[in-house]
Order: sequence, then C-alpha cells, then structure tokens
Amino acid sequence: MKYSFPYLGNVLVYKKLLEMLGYEVVVPPRPTQKTIDLGTKNSPEFACFPYKMLMGNYIEACEQGAGIIVTSGGHGPCRAGFYGELHERTLRHMGYDVELIIFDSIKRDLRGDVSKFFRLKGKNSLRKVISTGRVILRMLKDLDEFDKKIHTMIPYETVHGSCLKAFEEIRSSYDRCWTMKETETAYEEAKELLASIKLEEVDERDKIRIGVVGEIFVVIESSINMDIENTLCSLGCEAERSQYIGEWVDHNFFGKGREKEILKMGEDYIKIIIGGHAKQNVGHIVDYSKRGFDGVVHLMPFACLPELVSQSIIPRISEDYGIPVLTLAIDEQSGKANSMTRIEAFVDLIKNSKRKKMAAKTA
Repeated sequence: MKYSFPYLGNVLVYKKLLEMLGYEVVVPPRPTQKTIDLGTKNSPEFACFPYKMLMGNYIEACEQGAGIIVTSGGHGPCRAGFYGELHERTLRHMGYDVELIIFDSIKRDLRGDVSKFFRLKGKNSLRKVISTGRVILRMLKDLDEFDKKIHTMIPYETVHGSCLKAFEEIRSSYDRCWTMKETETAYEEAKELLASIKLEEVDERDKIRIGVVGEIFVVIESSINMDIENTLCSLGCEAERSQYIGEWVDHNFFGKGREKEILKMGEDYIKIIIGGHAKQNVGHIVDYSKRGFDGVVHLMPFACLPELVSQSIIPRISEDYGIPVLTLAIDEQSGKANSMTRIEAFVDLIKNSKRKKMAAKTA
C-alpha cells in the first residue's frame, strides 16, 4: 500500500517520516494550475480555496497510486474539521480506493488520535517510532529555522539566488539523514553554508521587515500564495510568516511555543476562538507591530469565514498600532499581475513612509 500526504511546505519531512516507518511513499506533485482545476471541478462551488487545493492534491496523489493519505483535520467553527471526511467521500465517489487517516487536535479527540497513531505505527516497535519521531521533529524545526533565516538574508545577497540555492542544498542534505547524529551534522553544515553567503552591509534603520499572516495553508504553501515571501524579498524586504509547521506541531501536540501568548495579544479584538487562525492572526499583527515590523500582508482564502471576520477587524488594529496591513484574497481566479501591482505599491508606500520618518528625526 502506498502512502501519501498533502503538499504543504517542507514536504520532505512528511516523506521522511513515512519512509523511516517502512512505508512506500508517493510524494504528490507541487500544486500547479492543473491541481487547482482538478480541485475546483470536484469541489462544492462555495468551498474555501484550501479545500479545493487539497482536493486537487489528493486526486493527483491517487493518480500516482496512493491508497492511504495521512493528513490533519481541524476543530472549532472552521469548516476544516470536515475536510477529511468530505475529501475521502468524494475520492471514493470518483472511483479511487483510498483511505484518509486524519489527525485532529489531541485536545479534541485524544482516544481517536491514539488509535490512528497505532495504525500508523504498524509493525514498528514503540522505541523505533519514538526514535523516528525525535529525528523528524528535529528535522522539522531545523528546516523551519533555516527557512526563517533565509528570508532575512535574500534582500542583501550579493549573488542573486545564492540563498535559495543554499536552502535547496540544505533540504537535500536533510533528505539523506536517517539518524539523529546525521541530522545534527546536517544542521552544523547548514549553518556553515549560510554563514558563507556574502551579504551587503545595510544599516538596521534602513531595513524593511514585513510579516505575513493568514490561514495556515495559504501562508505556508508558496505555490499558491504567489511565492509571497520570496516576492517580498525580491522587493528588498525581509519577510517572516506567522505559521510554521514545527510551531504548529509544538502547540497542537506538546502545548509549547508562543501560541498562547499570541492568542492573548489578540483578545482585545477577538474574544473567542472563531475558527481557523483568525484570532492568532490578529495577535500576530499586534506582535509584529511590537517587534518593530514595518508592515503586514494578510492572506485570506476566498470564502474563508474566519478570515472574513479578521479582515473586518484589521483596519482598527492598523490604526491602533500604526502598522499598515495589505489584505490579499486568494482563490482559483486570482491574477498574479494584479496582486503584484498591489504588493509593489504597498512596499513603496512603506519605504517612502520610513524615509520621511527618518528624515524628520535627523532634521
């Protein structure tokens, strides 16, 4: 039986986990227009964009022979909690003999997730599963760390493309790791590789930092968000997104990380969890402001109800904290040219505003 998973972020980690547990793995192709078309065709018209993307992604995985898809669910008011069941039902209706193993929040269904864990464990010993989990978690956090670091370096690289090339080498290096010792070696080598990249010297006061918030799928997966981080970097800005898979795992499985702190920052604007990452996004905008970021890009999947709520609140936060926020709605009809024009104009406004502030201080 071939196993697969959704294409989201650093997929080599998911592939590595299943391979280390002894399964034959089908890596779904990186989402393209074909993925969007397949998903849109086989989804309800008013389903949110992430639902359609995942639908297309799963169809492509099934076409490559996947029989089991391991994925995550959701909880709360967001419709993501129903994705897996509806996706599986649709795939079976289309004639694919496939099963989805859906991991929900541990707080919501501990017994269910434990049973799924043992299902995924298979014939492996508990010691091997724990050892594999430690290696995979280390890989996940390392790659998130380098991902974040890379996007503070790209705007200043003296040789265009050197940072992204280095990141590809780092990912390939981790893909060859099977033990914790090999992973630790890969980490040290990756640090040395990044340290060897030549960067222009730029005064801290001249740097532009922009945060990226929004629904987790469109924030993390670059193939469907116009490669927003690299786009911002190409315009001379450092970029940092609000969602990383390693942080998601830390919060949902171990109760660690800054999630509680971020949620508290958003309480003045959204009192309760309304689904998705709406309250977290509000908190992240406040956090970015407090950390001295110059602006925020808010990515909102079309028909995402929680993000519609947060979008209506964002202008007030922007005014309260004096941080500009650009909201971009993303769906199957999104045009890159139009969005690029808006992003470029947004960055120009931020740069001009910062120059005026600096000039006023030195006057």
